[in-house]
Parts: sequence; structure tokens; C-alpha cells
Amino acid sequence: MLWADVVESVRLVEQDEGGFVAGWLDFIGHVKSAILPGHHGRLVKGLGDGILVDFENPRSALRAAFALRDAMQARNMGRPAGEQTHLRMAIEIGGVILSEDDVYGRSVNRVARLATLVGPDEICLSAAVRDQITADLDADIEDLGECHVKHFAQPIRAYRVAPPSGISLGPVVGDLLPALAVIPFSTRDSSDDHHVLGEVIAEELIRDFSQTTEFNVISRLSTTAFRDRGSSLEQIVSMLRAEYVLSGVYRVAGTKVSVEVELVDTATAQIAWSGRYKGSVDGLLSGRREMIDEIATEVSVAVMSREVRRARSQRLSNLQSYTLLIAATALMHRLSPGDFNHARVLLEALIERAPRHAMPQALLANWHVLRVQQGWSQDIPEEARIAQRWTRQAIEIDPHCSLALAVDGFVHTNLLKQFDAARHCYDRALESNPNDAFAWLLRGTLHAFMNEGQQAVRCTRRALALSPLDPHRYFYDSLAATAYLAAHQFDRALAAAKRSLRTNRTHASTLRAMAVACWNLGDADGARQAAAELLRIEPNLTVTAWLERSPSAAFPIGQEWAETFRAIGLPN
Repeated sequence: MLWADVVESVRLVEQDEGGFVAGWLDFIGHVKSAILPGHHGRLVKGLGDGILVDFENPRSALRAAFALRDAMQARNMGRPAGEQTHLRMAIEIGGVILSEDDVYGRSVNRVARLATLVGPDEICLSAAVRDQITADLDADIEDLGECHVKHFAQPIRAYRVAPPSGISLGPVVGDLLPALAVIPFSTRDSSDDHHVLGEVIAEELIRDFSQTTEFNVISRLSTTAFRDRGSSLEQIVSMLRAEYVLSGVYRVAGTKVSVEVELVDTATAQIAWSGRYKGSVDGLLSGRREMIDEIATEVSVAVMSREVRRARSQRLSNLQSYTLLIAATALMHRLSPGDFNHARVLLEALIERAPRHAMPQALLANWHVLRVQQGWSQDIPEEARIAQRWTRQAIEIDPHCSLALAVDGFVHTNLLKQFDAARHCYDRALESNPNDAFAWLLRGTLHAFMNEGQQAVRCTRRALALSPLDPHRYFYDSLAATAYLAAHQFDRALAAAKRSLRTNRTHASTLRAMAVACWNLGDADGARQAAAELLRIEPNLTVTAWLERSPSAAFPIGQEWAETFRAIGLPN
């Protein structure tokens, strides 16, 4: 409830009784007709110099208090200071006892006493109200401490509030990743007693997105502040500084829940993606994540696709840094020559713009390794020299950047064939970040090349568990196929290779793994078909050329794969 009374009302009455009463009654009429309906307030009691109003919730009461103050200040404009009317207000939570002509209760007495703790045009809150108000979003809050008030034996904890100043709730995020805000989902059914589901859906999605490297994810505690507010996109963006906002509504019917999801690109206020999903209430509450994982994957792909379109349609100078990074990573992994070379252009532009960031330099080193793997460069020593220069610069900028350390291991494995150094790089990457899926993946491939199949499978499985939703999952599945080949688990190798090829049919390493798996499973036709596709991508491929560049050539597993390639018809 909200209590508002007039400061120095006795003086104002003595000064001009008729004018004060007429003005006060007119103000109450304005409050009843213009302010309370919009804030779902109900006038409970009116006095000669004060009013008591009941509201649905404390936030509505607070917004109404600001509106009352603004309305009275507007009336005071142009009046001499001695003739102005000022309100002091307080908000409290609690029940009241209504009679035909009055209202009673401890909360009524308490809210009236709280108002005496603040001055003209100020608003006071109890601790109970403060607990339901979000600092900075709802109001600027000042703690008045434990206050003694008349007729109360124990002090009352009180807070003075002012309108929010617009301070951002969200962190000032780096310019290399876009910020994503997931707003708690709302329900279409006002009688739905499963209101907790909106929080659960948002929290599970935030957990998924936090495991990716595509976003800076706004914390759940910050986005929860916007639950059930009906806030505009402009309000959310100004407070959270998010480039993408994900929200949705859900409806419960028995044990089933249907969810409608919408992703908004805040730069354009356009819907970047939307989807509808169905699942079970018990599944969501018990942690079965099929629907959550599907939504998270679709959102990641939608953002990646949108940033790629931006990178292709706008001049480099107009692009955000995060657009350059996301688009470069996506285009690099498409493994078509045009897209692959454009990825290099984007990364070089980003490095020029942000020379003290380790990530783009590490990714450019990764680009050179993939270039050799695809057979698009025969000058391996030169590619190794350039790649190592980029990783050294990245590590110099950030010695604890797990991506830079992992890519350095990739360079030492695939280009330099210095396996002890590569193992050291992966160890350092995982010391820096034990949950770096990319480092675990590449370490697994090192074991595979060294004929250590069981270790390769263990590391690769851990990588897959840590990054189940990676937009470049084909790469994880491809290297998983290599690990399974090293462990002679050919059926699993074939399954992983097929999964990889479903999303990217141009990865030479996957086709090599598929050919070996098919041959060892007795499918000679399948092996030869994979070899034919491999030669279409890399027409000049020979077994000898592959051995010269493959890290596995010095180990029995490499010789075993080479014999398979000869058997299925690759030129020697």
C-alpha cells in the first residue's frame, strides 16, 4: 500500500484554506482518473491532506508514487515557493482491516510513520518492499538504516528511493562477442500454477549458452529483473546492453508444455529467428534437456547465419567486431575456397582493429592449419612459420588464453610434427581452462595420430560432452571419427563420420576417416565412393603427399591408413 500526505498542510490551510482544499480535491480527482487505473491502484482512504492507496504489487505502487510526485511537481510550476504543495510518501506491504468508514491495521500505522522519515517529494520503503524492488531498474535506493519512529518499540529498517538513473544492470561486455540476454519466459494462462517454468526454461538456456564461445551471456539474476514487466525492447537494451534478446511464452496443458521462442536482433529491432517447441512439464523440471538443447542450437545457428549475412552485405569498416569474429569462424569452417579466403580477410581486419586481443590471432593461426589439412597449400614450412607467429603473438598478449594455447598445440601437431611440444601446449591450455572442449578435442587427435587409440577416445568423448551444441559440431564429429579409427572402433568411426558429413560434406579429413572405416567394415564400395569424393575436393591428392603432411605417418596407425588408401584406389 502507498501512503501520501502533504508536507506542511497546516501552514497551507492557514495561508489559503479555500485554495488549498480546492487544489487538493482536484489533485485527488486527477489521481483517481489518470494515475491509479494505469497502475492498477485502488483508493482506500482519502483525508484532508493525505491518501491511502492499495496496489497489486510493490512495483506498481512505486511507479504510481513517482507518477504522483511528477504530477504534483507539474502543478507547482510557476507558483511561488511558499504556495507550492509537496508530497512525502511511503510504501509498505501488509493486510488491512476495512470498515464502512475507515481502514485499520498495523501496516496502516507503519506506512504512515515511514513517511515521516523522508522530506518533501521523497519516497520511503520498508525492508519488505525493498526486497521486491530491483535496484537501478526500479529505483535508485538509499539505505536509511534502522529508524526509530513514534509509537513503535522496535526500529524499522527504511530506504529512500528516487527514479532509476539508467545505470546498466549488465556488464560492459567485450567487443569481440555479442551479448545475449535470456528473459524469463511468461505464461499465456493467468491461472497456470506452473509459473516457475518460465524461470526454469530461461535458466537452462542460459546454462547451455554459457558453455559456448559465441556469446557473452547476461547473468540470470540480471535478466530475472525483467520477469513479467512487459518492458520494451529499448528498456531492456538500455539496461542490459545486449545485442540479442531471447524471450518467449509457454502454455501448460496437463503434463505437456508448448513454448514459443523469439530472438530479436537489437541493432535492428528485427526478429532474427523464432520457433515453436513441445515437451513435458516433468521433463523440464527433472532436467531432461532435449527441447532446451534444440532451442539453444537453433539460436546459435541463427546468430551465426545473421552475422555472416552482415559480413557479406556491409563494408568492413561498418561491421561490429563481433560480426567479424563470428562470421570469420563460420566461413572458415565451411571449407569452400571462397568462404575460407574471405574468413582470412575478416580476421585480418579484426586484428587491425583489435590488435591486443588474443582470440582473432589464434583463429588466424588455426586458419593456416586447416588450409594445409584441406590440401590447399603445399608449402607446409611456410604455413607453419606464419601460424606459429600468430600463436606466439596471441600467447604474448594473453599467456592464459586456452584457445591460443590449444591452437599452438594444433600447429605443433599438424604442421611441425613436434609431438612433445604439442602435448605441452595442450597441458597448458587445460591448466588454464580444464573445460576447454577444443583443447580436449585436439589433444584426443594427437593421441590418435600417435597410435594411442584409447586415450584418443577418452579425450574426444570429454570434448563432445563439454560442447554438445557447438555450431561447428561437424569438426568435433570428424576428429571423433579419427579417434575411433585409432582405437579400431570402426563402427563408431563410421557413425561419427556420417554425422559430420551430414552438416559439412567438404571436410577432407572426414572423408578420409569414412573411407578407412568403410574398408575395415567390409564396405569396399562405400570406401571407394568416399575416396572419389575426396579426390573431387582435392584432385592432386596422392598417398605419398598425404604421408608427407600427416602427423600419423611416423606411427603404425598412419601406415595402416596409407595401405587402406592404396587399396581403395587413391594414387600412390
